[in-house]
Amino acid sequence: MSEKYVIEPLDTQKHDRAAFSSGVAPLDTYLKTQASQEVKKRVAATYVLCEQDSSVIIGYYTISTASIETTQLPEEITKRLPRYNALPAMLIGRLAVDQRYRGWRLGEYLLVNALRRCLKLSQEIGAMAVLVDAKDEGSAQFYERYGFRRFEDRPLSLYIAMVEIQQLG
Repeated sequence: MSEKYVIEPLDTQKHDRAAFSSGVAPLDTYLKTQASQEVKKRVAATYVLCEQDSSVIIGYYTISTASIETTQLPEEITKRLPRYNALPAMLIGRLAVDQRYRGWRLGEYLLVNALRRCLKLSQEIGAMAVLVDAKDEGSAQFYERYGFRRFEDRPLSLYIAMVEIQQLG
């Protein structure tokens, strides 16, 4: 699959954001109107999935830094970590696939790419987990299939430890 597609940073001069439609209005609006501004302001990095030599955006995800309050994590994780009030993490803030490409497992392709990118970045800036905020129960279950766990007090917020991502290969 990787020979057919490329995942690269959003380039407003190159990538056609106008045609993107995931069917989820906030995700579509974000890509079309906010993503480039957040990239410029260094609030989030946006990566887009396109076919080789195409400007059509098939899907995208965003990454930014975040933190987790230590009290939100189970003891099995925190017992091996420093006793800080908050620990560094990365956030996959948005992940969406155009409706025309549903069922092609491209959401999985984007997620795996995002997790690998986060793992690599964690070696340079330090982060112990990746966080996501699922938009609904179906999205939460999607993330759980890849090893994410729910926070007890916020069932649509999930995390996966970097050591678990590393074990995924």
